[in-house]
Amino acid sequence: MEQLVHRYSRLVKTCARPYFLAGADGEDLIQEGMVGLLRAIREYDASKSVPFEAFARLCITRRLYSAVRAAASHKHEMLNHSISIEKPLFDDNAEPRPQVAEPISDPESLVIGMEEHRERLKQLLGSLSIFEAKVLRLYLDGYSYEEMAGRLDKPIKSVDNAIQRIRRKSAAINP
Repeated sequence: MEQLVHRYSRLVKTCARPYFLAGADGEDLIQEGMVGLLRAIREYDASKSVPFEAFARLCITRRLYSAVRAAASHKHEMLNHSISIEKPLFDDNAEPRPQVAEPISDPESLVIGMEEHRERLKQLLGSLSIFEAKVLRLYLDGYSYEEMAGRLDKPIKSVDNAIQRIRRKSAAINP
């Protein structure tokens, strides 16, 4: 196997040359081509009367094409650019707020912070639909997606979509 890999590594480089892999470099393409070569070595059947080099070239180019097609696909773009479910609604999604230099035990800062929080929640609730407001109340009470779906008699996906809309609307509210 090592001898075949060493012998046909130049073929992999030749096959990889015309391709471009978005978000990667040439070495990544060569690695994908090597995976195709290894597959060719494992699956080659001499009884089919096809030369190994032709079969290897086919396996390598198919693997390279699949890698390029997967990299160019926008299939997972929403997952890669979405906001985590685990993040709190009001801390990380909104624009960063200036930190108060005074300690948190200062009553004035504490009251102002609570008033700001109430005002933001009031603005957010004013922009939500009735269903989204119900979901937000349950979310803030600590219910899981399954529990919220059961209480609201809706599918879990509807609850998830509502939370994503709430996150976007929350991020749009200026403190």
